[in-house]
Amino acid sequence: MSTEPEPARLLVGPTEVARYVVDPPLDARHGPRPYLHPVRTLAGTVVTDALPADHVWHLGASLAVQDVNGANLWGGRTYVRDVGYTWRDDHGRIAHTGWIEQAADRLAHDAQWRDAHGRVLLTERRRLAASAVAPDVWRLDLTCALTAPPGHEVRLGSPATNGRPDGAGYGGFFWRAVADGEPTVFAADATGEETLNGSAVPWLAMAGVGAGGAAYTLVFAGLGSGDRWFVRTAMYPGVCVAFAFDRPAVVAAGDTRHGHYRVWVADGTLDRDRAAALVAAAP
Repeated sequence: MSTEPEPARLLVGPTEVARYVVDPPLDARHGPRPYLHPVRTLAGTVVTDALPADHVWHLGASLAVQDVNGANLWGGRTYVRDVGYTWRDDHGRIAHTGWIEQAADRLAHDAQWRDAHGRVLLTERRRLAASAVAPDVWRLDLTCALTAPPGHEVRLGSPATNGRPDGAGYGGFFWRAVADGEPTVFAADATGEETLNGSAVPWLAMAGVGAGGAAYTLVFAGLGSGDRWFVRTAMYPGVCVAFAFDRPAVVAAGDTRHGHYRVWVADGTLDRDRAAALVAAAP
């Protein structure tokens, strides 16, 4: 009998659009943390991947950072300056500590970002909401507040800030998509991974084909001050609001870092005008 806890669910009307696993029983090397998977379009196409063979620590849609004061809360190998990727016993976890709200279309809970020894690096309050936008589109809103302990600043880093040269500034709100073939990424005035990776455009979209052959489009918005987009399409399909793309981000002692990330989940392939209109119409 499985001991895995039953995931929470998000609904738009009567339709289940996402499951939220708050306490996954995973190997520490996979960066255990709350994550959304599967996320589906209103027509039922799955648009997230979890535990994929190429990067087993990719968990649907989640918050994950590879370097939090030296703790790996992303999973996988750690990038070490002048050495490269190395397996280390530095994996922490983001631990669910209590529910605040559980409703059909919204969830809220508290969590702790802990290092490999269980020490609390950050405390978090997270809220998720699902809302209908059109017959073929719904929107996910995820807000988070990350608070550093009194007396200790918290440094958020990435492989890029630790010396990797090729635009690998990942870590933050990360969405591992699923696609049959290479997806397309575009923004209002740009197209392609090479152009959009590291950019700070207000929104970008990923259009792909799910495993069942159905087309979908994801539209992302929510960069904060200093954030950049991390984008992958050739190696794997993924989009990240990256907190430390080319320089570390610091949460001062006792301060709180706020984030609000929006993802429009659409059936079919949207064009630029429709994607831009969705973002512009958001309250």
